[in-house]
Amino acid sequence: MKRALVIVDVQNDFLPGGALPVPGGDSIIPVINQLQPRFGLIVATQDWHPPDHVSFAANHPGKNIGDKVTVEDTQLILWPVHCLQGTQGAELARGLDTSRIARVFQKGTDPAIDSYSGFFDDGHRRSTGLSEFLRAQGVEEVVICGLATDYCVKFTALDARQLGFHTVVVEDACRGVSSDPARIEDAWSEMRLAGVNVIPSKYVSDETGAYEVFDVELGY
Repeated sequence: MKRALVIVDVQNDFLPGGALPVPGGDSIIPVINQLQPRFGLIVATQDWHPPDHVSFAANHPGKNIGDKVTVEDTQLILWPVHCLQGTQGAELARGLDTSRIARVFQKGTDPAIDSYSGFFDDGHRRSTGLSEFLRAQGVEEVVICGLATDYCVKFTALDARQLGFHTVVVEDACRGVSSDPARIEDAWSEMRLAGVNVIPSKYVSDETGAYEVFDVELGY
């Protein structure tokens, strides 16, 4: 079964000191770098927002970060301005090995709708091209890591399952943005219920390993 590593939104603005920091977000970078040599195909996703993006609280007078608004029958959470196109904050994180990444898929480019998933915008109106690229490469399984567990990682994994990919998320190569641990655990539960396998990085084999350990540990 051909597989690909999908690195989700490991960008400067999501690291400590960034515009929308994920607690401990920088701690997953060494884990992801250690994973990469085990894969023949690696892709990444990248939040790439225009300044007038609908998800920015600054674009909704009288609203604050964390507020919810309804736009075209869709409820949105408002975020600080982050990952603006062409800025340092939107670049893939310093320290992340990008030499093996075959292609970067940008998302959140439409100012009128958010895009947590690496595959589609939140309304599934437009594909980022990720699924088409993976299919063209013969990929049947995706192994997902990155930021943040409770948003972009979760929705990328759920869409991967819906698209028919066998889907694995590497637990210690992700971090959640919520300050409430229960919300992050809920995200893991939702992924598992959708048929996503959640595993630690030590069980990710190299390309020739064929997951022998998983057969014993996880019934994979």
